[in-house]
Formats: sequence, structure tokens, C-alpha cells
Amino acid sequence: MVTLEPVQVGGHTLVGVEVKLPKTTLLSISTEKGYIMCGALDVGLLNATLADRRIIAGRAVGVRTLPQLLAAPLESVTLEAEKLGIVPGMTGAEALLLML
Repeated sequence: MVTLEPVQVGGHTLVGVEVKLPKTTLLSISTEKGYIMCGALDVGLLNATLADRRIIAGRAVGVRTLPQLLAAPLESVTLEAEKLGIVPGMTGAEALLLML
């Protein structure tokens, strides 16, 4: 099952997506510029193989809900996200505000 949910961050409405799969749930919250995602995101792939796409993204591990994704510290971020000042350790919500 796929669920789309509005997520409020700093007075902005963003798009939260939850995909229920066998034995796991994929989570993401996006802006028009970038997104944060659960541990399924492969930041290394985005930085290397897909570098030409300049994807702005961050990865949080150990999250099971959209609110947890907002509150969790990012474990890794893409090189393009770093250019916006997004760094590992920053919460998902902090990173999303820089992606607006």
C-alpha cells in the first residue's frame, strides 16, 4: 500500500510518502528541490553513478514513521545537499527547510 500524506515543516506543506512492503516500510518527505528518506536510500549511488543528476537528498536510519523521519538525525547526505549546508547529524526537518 502507498500512502501520500501532507507533512508540515516550518509553516510549509510538504509531501510525505509511505510505501508498505513485505517486512519493511519505505518513507520519504520531499520538497520541490530534494528529499529525505529512510535507510533504503543509497547515498553512495546518488553521489557516484547518478552524480550528473545533482540530487539533493538525505538518509536517516532506524525510522519507521514520517514523524520519526522528521526528527531523526541524518546519517548521510548527498554532495549536492552539502552545497546547501545540509550535513549529517542535522534533523530531517532542518534539512527540509534548507531544501525549500
